[in-house]
Amino acid sequence: MYAEHLRVSRANSNSTRLTGAPVGLGGRITFQEPQLDDAKRGRVSVDTLFQSAEEALERLPLTVWILMDRLDVAFAESVGLEANALRALFKVYLDLLGKDHIKLKIFLRTDIWRRITGDQGFREASHITKHITIKWDKPSLVNLVIRRAVQSAVLLRYVGLDAAAALGENQSDFLDKLFPEQVEVGPNKPKTFDWILGRTTDGTGQNAPRELIHFLNVTRNEEIRRLELGSLETESQSLFSRTAIKNALPEVSKVRLEQTLYAEYPDLRSLVMKLEREKTLQKPASLATLWQVGEIRAIALAEQLVEVGFFQRRGSKEAPEYWVPFLYRPALSMVQGAAEVQEMEEGGFISS
Repeated sequence: MYAEHLRVSRANSNSTRLTGAPVGLGGRITFQEPQLDDAKRGRVSVDTLFQSAEEALERLPLTVWILMDRLDVAFAESVGLEANALRALFKVYLDLLGKDHIKLKIFLRTDIWRRITGDQGFREASHITKHITIKWDKPSLVNLVIRRAVQSAVLLRYVGLDAAAALGENQSDFLDKLFPEQVEVGPNKPKTFDWILGRTTDGTGQNAPRELIHFLNVTRNEEIRRLELGSLETESQSLFSRTAIKNALPEVSKVRLEQTLYAEYPDLRSLVMKLEREKTLQKPASLATLWQVGEIRAIALAEQLVEVGFFQRRGSKEAPEYWVPFLYRPALSMVQGAAEVQEMEEGGFISS
């Protein structure tokens, strides 16, 4: 079918390239329908190729699913380029809705979707009606952890449960065998799994499986390291000790800050770095002093950090406060407490 549209040349039999790209296949493909003369010279439109593929798949019959993921890193160097490219991708998605045998499935983070439908708008978004938002709440995260853990037959023998029981009504019993009851002991302190979720939550209040899995992997490594050094805790019979759990947070915090926040939002890096060794609760006036801007500008910048999950907005609309979640604190050596607001000297920064 494609022979009608694509010019095929003989591949070089001596070629040693192993790039994974087709060799010996060429063509003249255009995004618009070619003029008659261009069509005679072999030019063919993308729409025509899609239609030819649809007809061929219908005769087989087969359905092809094209899955697109990791789009957050595809255009990481430019927010503008990312927005334009993803808008174009969703237009292609809408164009393919009429095809029964070619299906496009796009996986996209919620914050990126908000960005491409934000200030400039995205008129076609109202036509995208088939979508599912994946939300990770505590039960789904517990289930995720246990499903990964029960892959180990040794671990199942240790806890005295089979996989079915661990994934059934005994999920809490399974976790009790893995973790001590509390990391920080006290009547008002959370249970260990809630403590871990609290330390892997960003400013949006959402837990990402990536940070949770990373945290547990580092905890395992820390526990192995402690055992190799001959250090044992006798107050708990759980698999992981309080010390190993606490020691996991700094590495997770560092990776999240440097490989996620800084990597995805390099333009915000200088703002975040100025919060190193500062208090975890900031006000517009304290941020204005740190960032050397007026308070109105400081609020605007802080709202950008709220949008990416570094800050959690607290207080009121008239008197906002910005709180740094536990996830980012160790990497920045931040200090628990509220920043003191110092009076500006005459001639200092003003709200503008």
